Amino acid sequence: MVHRGTGGFGDWPPGRDLPVIEGTLIRLAAARRRSGCRPLEGMWLWASDPAAGPAGVAVLWQAYLRRFDLEHVFRFIKSRLGWNRPLLRDPAAADRWTWLLLACCAQLRLARGLTLLARLPWQPRTPPAAMTPGQVRAGVRRAREILGTPASPAKPPAPRPRRPKGTPNKHKAPRYPVGKTTTTASRRAERARNGAKKTG
Repeated sequence: MVHRGTGGFGDWPPGRDLPVIEGTLIRLAAARRRSGCRPLEGMWLWASDPAAGPAGVAVLWQAYLRRFDLEHVFRFIKSRLGWNRPLLRDPAAADRWTWLLLACCAQLRLARGLTLLARLPWQPRTPPAAMTPGQVRAGVRRAREILGTPASPAKPPAPRPRRPKGTPNKHKAPRYPVGKTTTTASRRAERARNGAKKTG
């Protein structure tokens, strides 16, 4: 049953009863709990299908858990791998950056057996097959010391030629419209009219 705080019902008429929306209520609970941890109260899910059978209920809660995993993946590539850090102007460059981060996630998954678990003292030991991408990323710096690199040491870069001082920049970055419907000339004319009204 919905209430006033439910999204989309804030402007419902005060004297009118709120509607009852039919659906299926699903309760998820852990089959067993870890030793030393308090029992889990479970989690309630609501589906808009009022006649969901056992097979439909199984698909619904598994789809929710899958969505939960995907949200954590997006959070990881944003906060740890810097998906939203670069200020890219070209959509093609943003697509290349996204594919590069996906390749990084694949490399972290493949490097689970090479990285030592960089864990804090109170964290439990985890076998390599069960390590998360964040745990692998924390141990990559140790793997680099062991594996080495086939590349030769980097040479100091030579200074590149710069644009002479006082020369205008002929290769300016492209600018895209931001959706404004008024132009600069029309805004100046409107300010002039408003100033004339105030002084007149």
